[in-house]
Amino acid sequence: MILRTSPSASRGLLFLSLIASAFLVYFSIRNARAVHAVDLNTRAGYEQAARLEPANARNWFLLGSFYQNDFENADSEAALHALLVARSLDPLSSETLLALATNYSDAGKFDDARASYVEAERAAPLSAEVHWSYGNFLLRQNEIPAAFSQIKKAVQADPKRSAEAFSRCHRVVPDVGEILDNVIPRNLEAYLDIIFDLTNDGQLDVALSVWSRAAALPGTLQVLDVTPLANALLQNNRPRDAALLWQEAMPKLKKPIPPDAPGSILWDGGFEAGFQHGGLGWFYQPVIKGVQIQTDPQEKHSGQQSLRLIFASRTNLAFDNICHVVVAEPGKTYEFSAWIKTKSVTSNEGPRFVVAAGVGNKVFSAHTADVHGDQPWTRVSLTWTQPQDTEIVRVCAARYQSDLPDGEIAGTAWIDDVSFVPVAAEHTNR
Repeated sequence: MILRTSPSASRGLLFLSLIASAFLVYFSIRNARAVHAVDLNTRAGYEQAARLEPANARNWFLLGSFYQNDFENADSEAALHALLVARSLDPLSSETLLALATNYSDAGKFDDARASYVEAERAAPLSAEVHWSYGNFLLRQNEIPAAFSQIKKAVQADPKRSAEAFSRCHRVVPDVGEILDNVIPRNLEAYLDIIFDLTNDGQLDVALSVWSRAAALPGTLQVLDVTPLANALLQNNRPRDAALLWQEAMPKLKKPIPPDAPGSILWDGGFEAGFQHGGLGWFYQPVIKGVQIQTDPQEKHSGQQSLRLIFASRTNLAFDNICHVVVAEPGKTYEFSAWIKTKSVTSNEGPRFVVAAGVGNKVFSAHTADVHGDQPWTRVSLTWTQPQDTEIVRVCAARYQSDLPDGEIAGTAWIDDVSFVPVAAEHTNR
């Protein structure tokens, strides 16, 4: 059976459909206008969005946050009103509760701020931001144990906060051990972040205190993790601290390098790490003064690779740009040695090694013989006595300028198995 509606009923249904469509269009347009107003990121835009959609908690939160954080025309009372409206519409919004807590704290209403932080923690117990904000509030109130507990939860949820957490706590509590024990998880990466931050701030003693704990933690590191601190220690004339740091860090490398010559105080003499960023390791750039420098696994004196130098510029250049800082004992005698191989190296001046140390305005130096032409692996060496009053000596692969008219250099050289070994006292007394 087919049911038919009367003309009047059809007109009624059509009218209701039109009304429904009109409402949908109206609300869609209003929502679109509110979204556009929010996107303006202006006071007027947020005010318009709150008027257009007064039941939208986020619009009120954004309006309150703008009032609160407007550096030119902040309005804490208007911010409080907007945030209270937002909380009434969405009482479980942790970001609204945190904004309210900040508003109360700035106004000196610390009990209200604390209550808002507690609500935020209840609403979002796993939020790093909630624990971080609450912990910093407690730190300002000098409630140290409670503050440390909250900040530790924040760092556990977001380990990237470790360095900032240590910095904030160290401003209030000078005891490094207390902070590490109660705030920072026993995680090597977190400790390394803290050390990097402290090094940049010039707090070298504190950085070393953190390192003394980090060195005992499980895990591996990269050479670059400790290079900034080592460089800073050397620049501040603390070579022994730099040497101890390097000695303790190297066994923790992800890929330990083969051992150097027995007794050598020069690290990675075989260029096995491929490291070129300083510290107490090699420092060089891949291309400098027309010389191309890189490790070569195809040609080596021993181990897995050597360092190759291609002299490509055909100029009579002076070159001393592959260097290594070594910490030596003043007054002690050492034997320096290295192996060099050359292929088609032109001119009478080929690559050699130079050892130098500065004391005040005076520089002490010595150099090995050079190697040029086509030569197989050739050992070069010298005897060095470390000057008094300095523990730092620099070893550089170098090339002196030629004094001949055809002194331009071209060709390829390889260096490997560099060592700096103490000479026994009975040997030096012969």
